[in-house]
Amino acid sequence: MPAAPEPEILAAFEAAKGFMPGDEGLALYAAAVEAAGLGLPLLEVGTYCGRSTILLADAARRAGVTALTLDHHRGSEEQQPGWDYHDPETVDPEIGLMDTLPAFRRTLHRAGLEEHVVALVGRSPQIAAFWNSPLGLVFVDGGHTDEHAGSDYEGWAPHVAEGGLLVIHDVFPDPVDEFTGQAPYRVYLRALKSGAFTEISDTGSLRVLRRTGTGL
Repeated sequence: MPAAPEPEILAAFEAAKGFMPGDEGLALYAAAVEAAGLGLPLLEVGTYCGRSTILLADAARRAGVTALTLDHHRGSEEQQPGWDYHDPETVDPEIGLMDTLPAFRRTLHRAGLEEHVVALVGRSPQIAAFWNSPLGLVFVDGGHTDEHAGSDYEGWAPHVAEGGLLVIHDVFPDPVDEFTGQAPYRVYLRALKSGAFTEISDTGSLRVLRRTGTGL
């Protein structure tokens, strides 16, 4: 039976600002618990306000490893003013730009998980360029353009350890979802085509792949 979070962790996840549905969150949690068994850090690309970070952090806590979460905290394309996923509460009134970092910190504090997370604040390609450590899990949930989703895959998938997991969110095969999920879908296809990853589960728009080869 897949690992499941304790009721208080699930309640913190459900209360946090964000977009991940509950069934996908449970699938992510089960993947994180499994991957944490490798004794390596778990990395999330795309923090937003920390909804999914709660799940990774608790899985990391259980295994005695660290959860890493990476974001520039200025919001991805679909979260900017004028778009459906924009939340005015995330805008810094002093500078007029999105800043989800304060909300993220409040989320972790309320969940009691601050000490189990390292927040990497910056652009994914810049941080990936100097990263040289293996990871038990990489969760790709950042920008939804081909440029951003592709660079997240290129920068971080090679660091998934043998037997580790690559998790991709917002995988929508239907072309009608071009803006919200086609770029992650193309990354998903690319990972399978590489020969380095084998799909082990799918839940909603969440795909879990295991590192089984060296084709990257």
